[in-house]
Amino acid sequence: MTRVGIVGTVLLAAVLGYVVFQSFRLESASCEICMEYNGHSQCRTVGGANVDEARQGAITNACAFLSSGVTDSMACQRTKPVSENCR
Repeated sequence: MTRVGIVGTVLLAAVLGYVVFQSFRLESASCEICMEYNGHSQCRTVGGANVDEARQGAITNACAFLSSGVTDSMACQRTKPVSENCR
C-alpha cells in the first residue's frame, strides 16, 4: 500500500470515528410531545442536544403523521401541544 493510501485510510477512520462519537453524544435532552390536529392525535418522543431542539423535533415528527402538505404541516406545528414532557 502506498503512502497516499495509508494516509487516506487513517483520515477516513478518523472521520468515521468522529461521526460515531458525535452520534452517541447527541441525546442529552428528550421530549415526549402529544399533538392534536384536525381531530387526530399523535405522540412522539425525540432526543436532541438540548430541550428546545428535542421539543421542536417531537412537534415536527408528530405533525408529519397528522398533516399532509406544507401548509397543513406548518399549521399543525403552530398549534399548542396537548401534552409535553421534557427532561
